[in-house]
Order: sequence, then C-alpha cells, then structure tokens
Amino acid sequence: SFNLLGKCVNQGRETCNLNSSVCFTGRAYFPVLPDFVGFNVQGCRDNSSDCGSVTSSSLLGVTYNTNITCCSSDNCNPVTQSGAPSTKMTFTAAVGVAV
Repeated sequence: SFNLLGKCVNQGRETCNLNSSVCFTGRAYFPVLPDFVGFNVQGCRDNSSDCGSVTSSSLLGVTYNTNITCCSSDNCNPVTQSGAPSTKMTFTAAVGVAV
C-alpha cells in the first residue's frame, strides 16, 4: 500500500509469495518539517538486508530521510493514518516550506 500525506491511497492486503517472508514499511520524511507525516510505502521483501536502515537524500536541495522497518508476522505493519492538520499540506507546499 502507499500512504501519501497521512492518507492511504491504495490500502489493501498483500499476500507475500513464499520467497518473501519479510514485510516492510519505508517512510520518507523531511527533518526540517517535524510535523509533516511524510510518505509511506509498504509491502513484501525477499530479505531483511536493508531493514532498520535510515538513509539521507536530497530533493530540490532539501534533505529528506528514508527509514525502512521490517517485521515477519501476519499483519505486522498496519497502515497508520493521521488526521492532524499539518498532514494535509501538498507535497509541493512541503518542499516549498522546507526550502
């Protein structure tokens, strides 16, 4: 599933194949916007090699972090949603504020 600005875009149950025993949640967020929920992507992985990692990148000169968490039991990474007003800004507005 994919979570954009605190809203689940295509929430659905995913059945991992036999070679994918690891569920993951990848969250991208801007450190300069602590109240901004960010973006989540969830699904299945073949291994846990990147689990627990945090990487930093840059978009239009603004630093963002990506955090990958993993688990291996059924429904272990549910979609979390936030209705806070700060999560309702658009991606363009978030980048504009960060710059």
